[in-house]
Amino acid sequence: MSPTHTIALDRLNDAIRQVVRGFGSSADEVEAVAGNLIEANLTGHDSHGIGMLPRYADACLEGGLKPNTHVRTVHDGGALLRLDGDAGFGQVIGREAMAMAIERTRLHGSCIVALGNSHHLGRIGAWAEQAAAAGLVSMHFVNVISRPIVAPHGGADARFGTNPFCAGLPLTGRPPVILDFATSMIAQGKTRVAMNKGVLVEPGCLIDDQGRATQEPRYTVVPPFGALLTFGGHKGFGLALMCELLGGALAAGMTEHQGDSGKRRVLNGMLSVLLDPVKLGRHEAFEAEALAFLDWVKASPARDGFDPVRVAGEPERASRAYRTAHGVPVDGTTWQEILDAAQKLGVDPVAVSRAAGLG
Repeated sequence: MSPTHTIALDRLNDAIRQVVRGFGSSADEVEAVAGNLIEANLTGHDSHGIGMLPRYADACLEGGLKPNTHVRTVHDGGALLRLDGDAGFGQVIGREAMAMAIERTRLHGSCIVALGNSHHLGRIGAWAEQAAAAGLVSMHFVNVISRPIVAPHGGADARFGTNPFCAGLPLTGRPPVILDFATSMIAQGKTRVAMNKGVLVEPGCLIDDQGRATQEPRYTVVPPFGALLTFGGHKGFGLALMCELLGGALAAGMTEHQGDSGKRRVLNGMLSVLLDPVKLGRHEAFEAEALAFLDWVKASPARDGFDPVRVAGEPERASRAYRTAHGVPVDGTTWQEILDAAQKLGVDPVAVSRAAGLG
């Protein structure tokens, strides 16, 4: 099993910003990319955190990721926007797309945004959080253009990506409810993390290259490839299908149907729907009912073997508080991959380790 480093947040901030500067990014882009990746680690989603940097480095060197790129408006229909990310950092493209959507929603009461051709958008919950901070409800359907990694229900090989769905709901005086999940049993990045740590994944998540059940995470990381399974059998498959059709075919004009291109880039399409609950005219009633329901649900007594009931967003906030105070765990294999990526980008890996307090 790979040893784990626990890195203080301020040191991790310094180290990761050094790496991101190696992309030739502007100061604002460095802050956006590093901040978003580290935030994913803080919330407990290491699959979408700093461990993505090695893949980003390869994608950039291949030409599949374009630093210092901004979102471009393809069609402006007022409350209906079609945007193109031109393979720019998703941490920048996603933030800019949501900023435009928030502005239009405040003006019109709602907005639909069809975003295509963004490089990896990262943790989709970040965009629902951005909307919720502006007092807006949002829903997001996302597809993934990369090596197929998820099998259709009943299928024996991979045919599409982890295709996340996300929804966010703001509440006055309380943290928002943020639901964010891959339509696969687990995110692909979690298998990378498991492989780097040298641990197995839970049963029922994976099949090998022969379509047989396995717990070995390597089957989604190195060849011969197997596949992740969708959550909930045909139900997760159905939602994954809609994410591909709405986030891919409709929003991006790009779906996964070519197989493995061998490229390291990860492109996302995202269909987002935002609305202002105030402009629905029943904001007070909405919030009263939402809070009453959440309190009712959380009052359910915990079953044996379970923690007290928590709603979407609470586990992430608990993880953020703990890791902010105690440091961010990074397994040794992932850390070495980040140092190797730094070197590819022309950044001194020794300086990065020293900045992290590990050199």
